[in-house]
Amino acid sequence: MSEAPLRRLRGHRATATCCIASNDRPGLVATSGEDGCVCWFDMRCKDVVSIMEVGKEPISSICFKPGNEDVIYISSGKEIKSFDVHQAASSKPLGSYSYNKEEINQVSCSPKASFLAAADDGGDVKIIDIHNNCLYKTLRSGHTSICSSVQFLPWRPWEVITGGLDSKLIMWDFSRGRPIKVLDFDIPDNNPSSNTGQCFNPAFIHAIAVPEVNMLDKLGQICVVARGDGIVHVIDIESEKAKNSSKSGKRIQTRSKGVRAACDMDNQKQTGRKRLYLDYTVGGHSAAVSCVAFSQFGEKGRFIVSGGNDKCIKLWNWSRVPDAGETGSSNNDILYLNINLSKKVNWLCTTPSETENLIVCDTSKVVKVYNVALSAS
Repeated sequence: MSEAPLRRLRGHRATATCCIASNDRPGLVATSGEDGCVCWFDMRCKDVVSIMEVGKEPISSICFKPGNEDVIYISSGKEIKSFDVHQAASSKPLGSYSYNKEEINQVSCSPKASFLAAADDGGDVKIIDIHNNCLYKTLRSGHTSICSSVQFLPWRPWEVITGGLDSKLIMWDFSRGRPIKVLDFDIPDNNPSSNTGQCFNPAFIHAIAVPEVNMLDKLGQICVVARGDGIVHVIDIESEKAKNSSKSGKRIQTRSKGVRAACDMDNQKQTGRKRLYLDYTVGGHSAAVSCVAFSQFGEKGRFIVSGGNDKCIKLWNWSRVPDAGETGSSNNDILYLNINLSKKVNWLCTTPSETENLIVCDTSKVVKVYNVALSAS
């Protein structure tokens, strides 16, 4: 459906690039922009609460410090800065880190707030020891192009997962600085969509989402990948790592009333999990997917929310995808909501609130707020 935003948040002087919502303070939202500023909004207020002047370079990524949302980390150019939220108006950083040699695309903080990870244009990922204020490790020679995204795995304290514009998803042991598993979506075995008429863009990885610690019991050890070929790809990480190099498992594809999923039979027997491809056959994106997130509203993680260059946002009730051999689910059950926008999506996030719970940064300087109303089912 085409829906007008519930609210428009104004404060940036240039394109908004990223947004995050506080879990500790419902209604508090931070957005970043190409103007080098971070804007703070309180959904209870009409106007921007404060504007933090970080620098002259565009801000690529922001994240809260887990367990202490009084601290925010901001990447701009080749540098990461940390700020005290309560001193936002002063624009004086608590600290800064300048270990990356190329521009940073995403900064992420580990669940226990011990490490930062910064993915850059050179394909490297810098792991920074927050407590000792030093570079811990450089993850290199994994990506052959831009490393666009990085996330810590909350169930593996010494592992991160990265994605890049080389179409590779890499799982790392950052204590050793070595890859554990590499999935190359340019290889047909890892990309069954390549012959199904999906959009012609390469399967570049633009964003990765992993469940928060409080979602793991229900969602499992998974990640969601936003791909350049328009696919929202759900992957069971531990199953992928367990696969042997001989690929002895028999691969099948299943369709149930238009629902498309691919699974590895041996791994499905072991874990009950499979790879899921939320693509055009189930009402998916017709252009590159730029961002993905797990929903914070209602039952946490019930929905995957994706935004793309097709100027669409889609809410996926992904738990309704049937297992192999099952029937009874249709495309309408899985694609819960489609919102048509007027511009491409840069980033999005959700809030725990019942209303004003979807925040969208598109290619304009105005941040949009939408309301996702949940049904009882």
